[in-house]
Amino acid sequence: MSRGLWHSFSTGGVLLGLIFFAASLTPTLLPRSFSTQGVLSGFAMVAGYGMGVFGGWLWAYLELPQLKGRFLRVAKLGAATGCAIVAIVSLWEAAGWQNSIRGLMGLEPVDTVHPVKVCLIALAVVATVIALARLFRLTLDFVATTANRFLPRRVSSVIGVIATVALFWLVINGVLFRAALRIAEASFLEYDALIEPETEPPRDPLRTGSSASLLAWDKFGRAGREFISSGPTREDISAFSGRGALAPIRVYVGLRSADTLELRAKLALEELKRVGAFERPVLIVVTPTGTGWVDPAAMDSVEYLHAGAVATVTLQYSYLASWLYLLLDPGYGVDSARALFKEIYGYWITLPNDSRPRLYLHGISLGAANSEQSTDLIEVMGDPFAGALWSGPPYSSKLWRWLTERRYSGSPFWLPRFRDGSFVRFMNQHGEAAVPASHPSAAWGPMRVIYLQYASDPATFFDYRSFYREPEWMRPPRGPDVSPQLRWYPVVSFLQLALDMFRATDAPIGFGHVYAPAHYVDAWVEVTDVRDWSPEKITRLKQRLSKP
Repeated sequence: MSRGLWHSFSTGGVLLGLIFFAASLTPTLLPRSFSTQGVLSGFAMVAGYGMGVFGGWLWAYLELPQLKGRFLRVAKLGAATGCAIVAIVSLWEAAGWQNSIRGLMGLEPVDTVHPVKVCLIALAVVATVIALARLFRLTLDFVATTANRFLPRRVSSVIGVIATVALFWLVINGVLFRAALRIAEASFLEYDALIEPETEPPRDPLRTGSSASLLAWDKFGRAGREFISSGPTREDISAFSGRGALAPIRVYVGLRSADTLELRAKLALEELKRVGAFERPVLIVVTPTGTGWVDPAAMDSVEYLHAGAVATVTLQYSYLASWLYLLLDPGYGVDSARALFKEIYGYWITLPNDSRPRLYLHGISLGAANSEQSTDLIEVMGDPFAGALWSGPPYSSKLWRWLTERRYSGSPFWLPRFRDGSFVRFMNQHGEAAVPASHPSAAWGPMRVIYLQYASDPATFFDYRSFYREPEWMRPPRGPDVSPQLRWYPVVSFLQLALDMFRATDAPIGFGHVYAPAHYVDAWVEVTDVRDWSPEKITRLKQRLSKP
């Protein structure tokens, strides 16, 4: 029986599966634990096996010549031996490959039993998927056999395939997937509504969420309450700078604050007027992530740089994680970003030029993609806002991709240089805005846009086309936080990057999709044109913000 079971496997599928397994052990953008590596390697092996089975079927269907007898046995033995050697060598090298990334990110190296754990988990994944595949085949045979009692054999086979695919799709998409989404939605909704016992409404009547505010504290959502109640105080900023400071203004409109998007945007504007936000020199319109989260590292740094004279406004549009929207609906949240910008900008342009604040945009991840689309740059050309800082733009960001694809030819994909650098520049953790070598002293124009991005951020550099072609960012020179041992493999690299994107925020701070306060300081200095800070003082601020 065991001999029959073994011979039921496709030789070509097993061989290609072993090659895919070996390739999956190579590094990509983020370090992987033995459990995530094992799951990835298992699915890579399944993908290779499936492609091998299909290739064998296609070869036979086209009636191409095939090896027989002794030649076939020798060829199988040689191929199996070669693939087994490749897989064993790859397992031996797996820890070193992972440590090539971990070393760049300052993490402890993996232990020597890492490959054994990976192999066991991968085999468990393969066994599970094969069991499901055989269940599919049994279902198909049952349906086809039943239909064959009344219909011709080929018609029955076609009906069997269609019916079985429909049944499995209904179970996976209509039952399991939708149930998972409902559970996720309920979980995020409950988490969003949770009020921490240590978080109390502000007592200062000029703060959003106080008893005098137009916005109720319990309508903010968890992310909104965290945003309002955190951040540096006037005393914190003054103690650091040694001079007078203002209390930063933070306005947050939760998803429950009003019934419609338009009403929530109007509430945001009215609250800004109430707290005197338009009297501050800097006003920032922030588009949050899918959960409504605003990166505190971004806001704390700019508030320190401007001695607290900063007003920030945010409009929540969801409570689900950004990665769900990136997979299902990358454009979700654009309407919210546009509605808020329209209200704020529409009022801002009515103010005198010499007394209104400088207006900026900000967003991270999905928030960056939506903030990009909050306005058409042509519409504001006559009276432009001051600039934008977009960090970790996801691969779906249209403006980011357009600028990157039209970059200066001598610049890498992971740190582009666009034209003379007077409109947009790109920065990474080294803090220097990329300016074309042909324009080393180029001055900023009336609007300053900076993209803060890490070469190791899979949310930014994931690409569906990596399934069949090498992404441009993999070509040398590599980013400073990308393993030199990274290589592209068709299909496998796509699976690796998809897993990396799912785990983008698991990276240590300053890598992947986790942006460090020190790097925000450099970006805000450029975007908001900070001139009265010495290099020593900026270094001291970075050290302060980097403390846990």
